[in-house]
Amino acid sequence: MVSNPLNFRNFFAPLALVAAMAVAPTSLAQTLQTDVYDVPAGARPHDVAPAPDGKVWYTAQRQGALGILDPETREIVQIPLGEDSSPHGVIQGPDGNAWITDSGQNAIVRYDPSTDEVTVWPLPDDTGYTNLNTAAFDGDGFIWFTGQNGFYGRLDPFTGRMDVYSAPSGRGPYGIAATPQGEIYYASLAGNYIAHIDRKTGEAKVIEPPTQGQGARRVWSDSKGHIWVSEWNSGQLSRFDPARNEWAVFNLPGDGAKAYAVYVDERDIIWVSDFGANATLAFDPESESFIHTVEGSGLGANVRQILGRDGEVWLPESGTDRLMRVRTSL
Repeated sequence: MVSNPLNFRNFFAPLALVAAMAVAPTSLAQTLQTDVYDVPAGARPHDVAPAPDGKVWYTAQRQGALGILDPETREIVQIPLGEDSSPHGVIQGPDGNAWITDSGQNAIVRYDPSTDEVTVWPLPDDTGYTNLNTAAFDGDGFIWFTGQNGFYGRLDPFTGRMDVYSAPSGRGPYGIAATPQGEIYYASLAGNYIAHIDRKTGEAKVIEPPTQGQGARRVWSDSKGHIWVSEWNSGQLSRFDPARNEWAVFNLPGDGAKAYAVYVDERDIIWVSDFGANATLAFDPESESFIHTVEGSGLGANVRQILGRDGEVWLPESGTDRLMRVRTSL
């Protein structure tokens, strides 16, 4: 089923997880610039990921396609992914391809931009519908994924082998991310925990956040291997230090915060989308303060996954059918 798999064992390049320098709040505030791009009406872009050629990928969840935006020309092409497709997450793999969690096809999908080839790896039939969510590559080049119906799993792109595991506490696995060391953590929204996956055995070790019923939704690692968590129910941003087994918790400003996505840029600035405020916030871990607010381009923007590359943070607005680029260095 795997067509022309590339040999990228021992190659690990998680997006935007590099050593960073502290950024003063005034520096960030002075350099932010936003650009807004309309995508086809009804696409409902869910996740977004920078492509290796300067373009940007997004999942057109309602249209069963992978969108490709050229930010310079504003040209958009959408690639159909298959019958019943409903793509959720997209990331750039170490092979330079787009890797997609497709809940409609109950499959992992790869798009090769050099050939326009789409390859589909269905989950095992006996797994049933998993409601696939998000994916991340580990340090050995395997792709791990989550399914909200109570599953997480791993695909070996070299052989096509798929392993699917039942999650602790059942329903809930949502966001997933890799550390710079190639370790994998995921968040369980319904289970109210984060978990560290043993990459050899596949076992998930539950790590309980200090706030009960917090609704851990997505996770991301900074350059030091700290795990940042967006907490949907509590409206908090939290940080777990695996080396010290310690937590820190930060309240989002205002009332009615709903922390959805979290992302750490190349300077170790933390970005978190807040559905309650219709905004995306930047947090400086050095000063432990929120240093900037990027308003949605319209009412109910609903920014889902956040990703970026050096000098850019990309926000998919599923509620407005737009993508927003936040340029942090000009």
